[in-house]
Amino acid sequence: MALLKLLLLLLGLGVAVNSDSVSLQKRIIGGHDCLDNERQYHVVLYSSGNFICGGSLISDRWILTAAHCVIPGGLTARLGEHPPNNNQNLNNNQHSVLDRFEIFGPNHDIVMVRLQTPTTIRPVQLPNCQNRLRIGDTVQLAGYASTRTGPNNVRIPGRNPGRLQCVDMDVTAINVNHPRRGHIFTVQSPGKDVCKGDSGGGVVRNNMIYGVISGIGVNVCQLPVRVMDVCAYLTWINQLLNHP
Repeated sequence: MALLKLLLLLLGLGVAVNSDSVSLQKRIIGGHDCLDNERQYHVVLYSSGNFICGGSLISDRWILTAAHCVIPGGLTARLGEHPPNNNQNLNNNQHSVLDRFEIFGPNHDIVMVRLQTPTTIRPVQLPNCQNRLRIGDTVQLAGYASTRTGPNNVRIPGRNPGRLQCVDMDVTAINVNHPRRGHIFTVQSPGKDVCKGDSGGGVVRNNMIYGVISGIGVNVCQLPVRVMDVCAYLTWINQLLNHP
């Protein structure tokens, strides 16, 4: 039944359940190396050994990511990859994440995936939704994917072999109901973008996760980044955290 729900969700998001769906993921452009003391909750998701997305630990068992990142079969998560050579988390470095997943519903690009065993890595804080984001606020996005672009600003796929990349961007629209993604806000800044492989990563402000990267256009730095609005889903998230 869970697999059927996931297939219906992916179809509702317009995602083909095959290798072509990887092309929907995104990557960071115009960013900088994340500091060693931030983003240690960042998760790297793989399917059949291929890097596909990011995610964020929001508890010792639960990962929050984009629903279109959850491809049936062989999904695993790498934890503790940032900062590099972080020996304190060697026992938390890889988990199967198909223990359990929870979808909000069709046409909502957000999902929670549970680790088979708990991790000792400190999770990111959930947002203060009494202080919602406003247009003009600056938020931080992050991801491990390629930072390269080709002719005509076409995105070049692949994983960035170096450090986790962070980028600050400004909120340009709030309270948007997207017909195929759900409750979103958008961010955009000159010369900055997210690209192939960065979907699912957390969008944070004041060390709290206010969003999940969902998607943008084909070319770099031309369209606002679509971000799932975590506050719109906070009741559902807390229900799962309180009743694991």
